[in-house]
Amino acid sequence: MRSKLYIAMPVLLLMALLTYPVLQIFYEAEENPYSVEIVETSTNSDKSICRWGLCRGKNGSIPEAAQDDTEILLSGGGLYLGDVNENKMYLTFDEGYENGYTEAILDTLKQENVKAIFFITGDYFDKNDAIIRRMLEEGHEVGNHTMRHYSLPELNYEKCENEILELDRLFYNKFGRHMRFLRPPKGEYNSQVLEIANSLNYKCIMWSFAYKDWLTDEQKGADYAFQSVTENFHNGAVLLLHAVSKDNADALASIIQEARRQGYEFGDPEDLA
Repeated sequence: MRSKLYIAMPVLLLMALLTYPVLQIFYEAEENPYSVEIVETSTNSDKSICRWGLCRGKNGSIPEAAQDDTEILLSGGGLYLGDVNENKMYLTFDEGYENGYTEAILDTLKQENVKAIFFITGDYFDKNDAIIRRMLEEGHEVGNHTMRHYSLPELNYEKCENEILELDRLFYNKFGRHMRFLRPPKGEYNSQVLEIANSLNYKCIMWSFAYKDWLTDEQKGADYAFQSVTENFHNGAVLLLHAVSKDNADALASIIQEARRQGYEFGDPEDLA
């Protein structure tokens, strides 16, 4: 019996080592660049948390997400892809705080005639009035990344709703329009979050591509950003980029031009509404 165990243990260890990277890639969700402490957790019966993550496709194939998480997202009216039958992609930017690159991003988008969605937090709203006005004036969509960037499934119904509504009301009072796209912080959601989003006439937008671009002291250069994004192009792609990244700002024009060279076009956010 002991000899059989000695033989079995290395085999089991090898299987674990081979399996781990696959699982890690499949469930790799967006980490939290704007960490906050949650002080009140959900008292709703639905306490499950879906953490959005993807297994990247190859050679233009569509990325796959965990089946249960995808079903909850889609059945709740959310999306992470556009029309996969069209050579069309969508640019989205998360804006937790301003790091000096959004103006350059807007310059590139204007030059290339591309419209994007910018998901802002309450802190970003408070400090960047002129940039937000420019986003709107140049035809971009400003989406709701919540007031305080809390993990929404960790909040009770009322607090979750308020995280969305508080920012929406501030935005409406200043700019005369409501937001209509929601991106849950950290990619964390559940059926309650989607129910609240629907009740407020929001579309929950996740993503079909993201990479670790938000660490401002670990930027790897424009070439790295270009390669990371362009090797993951696919039909209907919803690309998530963080605007705090210098690499993204520097590479954006080349990324857009390469997409067009490959036969893709960039869709209007209206397509996702």
